[in-house]
Amino acid sequence: MDLDQATRDRLADLITSDRVVLFMKGGRDAPRCGFSASVCRILDHLLPEYVTVDVLSDAEIREGIKILSSWPTIPQLYVDGAFVGGADAVREMYEEGGLFARLGVEVPDATAPEIEISEAAAEAVADLAGKAGNRDLHLSVDARLRNALFFAPTSEADLRVESNGVVLFVDPLTARRADGVQIDAEDTPDGPGFLIHNPNTGASLLEIGVQELRARLDAGERFELYDVRGPEERASACLDGSRLLDAEAAAQIETFDRGTPLVFYSHHGRRSRAAAEHFAALGFRSVSSLAGGIDAWSREIDPSEPRY
Repeated sequence: MDLDQATRDRLADLITSDRVVLFMKGGRDAPRCGFSASVCRILDHLLPEYVTVDVLSDAEIREGIKILSSWPTIPQLYVDGAFVGGADAVREMYEEGGLFARLGVEVPDATAPEIEISEAAAEAVADLAGKAGNRDLHLSVDARLRNALFFAPTSEADLRVESNGVVLFVDPLTARRADGVQIDAEDTPDGPGFLIHNPNTGASLLEIGVQELRARLDAGERFELYDVRGPEERASACLDGSRLLDAEAAAQIETFDRGTPLVFYSHHGRRSRAAAEHFAALGFRSVSSLAGGIDAWSREIDPSEPRY
């Protein structure tokens, strides 16, 4: 089966729209199949930016790219206008090191980073470790400097880090992005919440006090106010005009202009700082965390808001 010229031209425009283009099911932040998600995880680890094309939204593109590349499945990765392969090929190239050169990414060295784990975080990890089976604690920091802490099997390439009696592992790419990371924890109604401060984000954050926040609200200043706690905490007390920072809200924020002012609050201010750092790392230029959180607001501004 051949392609009509109009479809061929559309595909050519998409393939050359960026140096790295991934035809996939869904989008980078919301893959809609496991194979697409696996390639996104690899690319996220290597590149801060690349273009994705959702083939589920356009049947002509979905079938046309298969014909053009002579490859029957999705996802499909193109680099510099040339077809690289599907999910298995990308994974093999990544594991063997060939994908680094193909993307122009420097191969990382094998130096373990300095990571500081607080007493609270060490206790939280100890409580969770028994449920993790034979899996080890890992820290991952992708190319957009997004942090993830999780239990998983360890590979030979992973680097071992120990702090406060806790052993965790990082992959070589994470190692260069995680030097100086501090991991803390606090109790929430949903269990321990881990807080990761990464000084490598280069983010310039403003920690504002409750008096300043009230003044900005009273003045009618326009900004987006987000509550980073869980639904149960929010049901106990919350700030008027705020929105819960759930997955839907987080995805929506990423579509905003990077000049949009963002203000985050939590119980005491630690979780909100982590959220602020995350979005500052994504390029937002006006990001604030409420010092003392809603607890300080209840003490200093509005005693009618319950404390817990």
